[in-house]
Amino acid sequence: MPNFESIIVFLLETFPNEQSCIGYFKKSRWNGKLPISPYDPTSKVYELADGWYKCKNTGKRFSIRTGTVFEDSNLPLQKWFVAFYLLSSNKKGVSTRQLVKYIKVTQKTAWFMSQRLREAFEHPNFKNMLDGFVEIDETFIGGKNKNRHKDKKVPNSQGRSWKDKTSVWGAIKRGGGIIAQVIPNTKAKNTKSDDRKPC
Repeated sequence: MPNFESIIVFLLETFPNEQSCIGYFKKSRWNGKLPISPYDPTSKVYELADGWYKCKNTGKRFSIRTGTVFEDSNLPLQKWFVAFYLLSSNKKGVSTRQLVKYIKVTQKTAWFMSQRLREAFEHPNFKNMLDGFVEIDETFIGGKNKNRHKDKKVPNSQGRSWKDKTSVWGAIKRGGGIIAQVIPNTKAKNTKSDDRKPC
């Protein structure tokens, strides 16, 4: 998916409706050509009703979503695209609660979407090394100790302590890709590495 100046451009100009998302995905997946069967790429494909296709050689039905992270989901592609945009463009990531608010889905659905999309980020297309101007930082993920119930507070966990939190190392290329990885702690041996790949 190309870079966008803002979510306004993303939604209003590029993907204003479901059909625009389907058209983009078809062109992207099949290079603007005829549909290709995920079961037999050499097979002739018949177009059925309601966005379905049939593989002549195997007799199996498939859709534009078959074999992708969108498979087995009835959610509109537009919501998937917005979730993808939010997860890939925010330096600090997006929580499932934020997805619930932004795209109007349940907590369970937001969790399902975030898991699927994070799996997609493992695809080789996302594994190019960062170059040019790259900014690096680390953070700690987890609730504030002072906000916890008394019996759940962790002693001596103030400031940069990571006893009760998950340490995350991140790098972002200006106007480009992002790397974010969980690390054991923020000691130099874990934060200095030249072999990390974008996630």
